[in-house]
Amino acid sequence: MSALHSIQHRVTFGECDPAGIVFYPNIYGWFDRCFHDWLAGFGGHQALCRELGAVGMGLMGSEAAFRRPMRPNDRIEIAVTARDWGRKALVLEYTVTLDGAVTATGTETRGLFIPAGTGISAGDLAPLRARLGV
Repeated sequence: MSALHSIQHRVTFGECDPAGIVFYPNIYGWFDRCFHDWLAGFGGHQALCRELGAVGMGLMGSEAAFRRPMRPNDRIEIAVTARDWGRKALVLEYTVTLDGAVTATGTETRGLFIPAGTGISAGDLAPLRARLGV
């Protein structure tokens, strides 16, 4: 499966400890940044939601696995693929690499949330998928 999108990132001193262990919220931040950078090519998160009548493309679940150390000034690549387009949930898979070696992997499950009664609910993803051409 080929990547939908990828970004480059230079690991900074504050993102990991001296042993090269990345503070886990940074990994999730990189995933989120890659996702939103992908959406930017289609007008961005806010514009897509407005177009589709949604309040957001929210996170329903996530996980990450740390495979190898990363150190300050390492130039990594974060790539995202769509593992599963369900009717109301999209599972995205992320791979973080350093010089071709996998350093971290993870998934996000996202939904397209639409107004429903007094709250929100997961809406049909077909219009989003068609808009993104996936």
